Amino acid sequence: MPSILRLPHAGALAAAVSLLLAAALPPAQAAGTDFGPLPPRNPYAGPPGTATMHGDTGSSDATPLPGPGTGRLTSKRVALQSACPTVLVGADTYPVALCTPMLTRIPTVHLLDPATGASLARLPLAKGSLLGGVYAYLDHQDRLVVVDGDKNLLRVAHRRNAAGDWQLYVDRSLSLAAAIPGDDSVTGLAPDWRGRVWFATGGGVVGTADEATGAVRTLALPAGERVDNSLSTAPEGTAVTTSHATYLLNAAAEGTPTVRWRHAYDRGPARKPGQLSWGTGSTPTFLGPTTGTDYVAVVDNASPTVHLLVHRTDTGAQVCSTPVLLTGGSGSENSPIGAGRSVFVASTYGYPYPALPEGAGESVPSSADFAGGLTRVDVRADGSGCDLKWDTAVRSSAVPRLSTADGLIHTVLRGSLLPGSDATSLLDPYSYAQIDPETGSVVRRQHLGASSLYDTLQMVGSIAPGGVVYQGTITGVVRIAAE
Repeated sequence: MPSILRLPHAGALAAAVSLLLAAALPPAQAAGTDFGPLPPRNPYAGPPGTATMHGDTGSSDATPLPGPGTGRLTSKRVALQSACPTVLVGADTYPVALCTPMLTRIPTVHLLDPATGASLARLPLAKGSLLGGVYAYLDHQDRLVVVDGDKNLLRVAHRRNAAGDWQLYVDRSLSLAAAIPGDDSVTGLAPDWRGRVWFATGGGVVGTADEATGAVRTLALPAGERVDNSLSTAPEGTAVTTSHATYLLNAAAEGTPTVRWRHAYDRGPARKPGQLSWGTGSTPTFLGPTTGTDYVAVVDNASPTVHLLVHRTDTGAQVCSTPVLLTGGSGSENSPIGAGRSVFVASTYGYPYPALPEGAGESVPSSADFAGGLTRVDVRADGSGCDLKWDTAVRSSAVPRLSTADGLIHTVLRGSLLPGSDATSLLDPYSYAQIDPETGSVVRRQHLGASSLYDTLQMVGSIAPGGVVYQGTITGVVRIAAE
């Protein structure tokens, strides 16, 4: 990874950019569309909206918690010298961040102070691949569940010691090494409704781990199919999307995964710029107007225009294949938002990642500007297809999060030093933004800072109780709250 922190005049330039590009739009509240229901709460996961990187085990990227409101905002950069893609919040309101230091790349767990965002305790984990140690979740006891580089399934808890200081510790460990090839690693995991932990590896192994018995059962997906994103669980089963197809899986009585349905998608001729692998960038999203899990949605990698694919959860039947991201760059590394009958897809096409996973391959084209893009698609009430509701060129530099409480989409926007340009630089400005899901319009923005110190790197922002937003960056976390 190149050194991006040696910016000799970044502070002065950031201040100048702040004056020029500060909040341009007044606060506003969305019309209040009823988006719901969200996927049901998994009894073995933490609070809905903050238990997983994508909010819940159904990966809806939606939350029942409101954002910071329409009043004056304050933001603070918490420097952890690490990229922090995962910030989760348990029932005790303490944020837990899973971060990767830029120099050592050793995944490290941080317990954050809910009042300030400062790190109260840290715990390094065994090092794995670049994407290893990214996906994790909080269980129903506020423990971080993660697989480390030694293929151990860990439950990391936190407590105060005798001196009153906070500490993180491994409360439970189960080795998955015997079930995973030596050159493979876990990329995603989530609990099912029986408490088993489902996991997927980059090499295409899907498995279940029963910590009560120690049993680990696996299924190898077809040769050549990789899993480069996480998986999602619902009462109906576990959804996983490989570099070739989307699956719904169930478990046999002893826990062995079985395929309920499989649907291939158009993976295009190669990886697109702004993606980390060749294929979909989606962790599959459960959504639906009846149970919250009626459908499964992903975005393909078709060229030149990608499509939102929606399948019925029960049968796998395709509801629609709708072209999306028509105004900006047509490619996405992000999981879509799903709530009720609505799906929101954000573009990452051309996003300048400082590093790529091993084996990512060359992109076609070799590079592109970051044009942005955000699309809303609604599934028809009778399930007969989907309709594009709006399409914009919003330059979201984070995975957007929909709040069903305040009726707004929350994200971070990446600006440009050259007005009207899609070019990116190490000194670009970043702004927290609220978007009206009815129109796609940005109704509010708040300048956070400029330079790569604030690069959100298409990572997720989590909304915590009290309307506090924790947004991971390449150097730590930004805490956004009402004054």
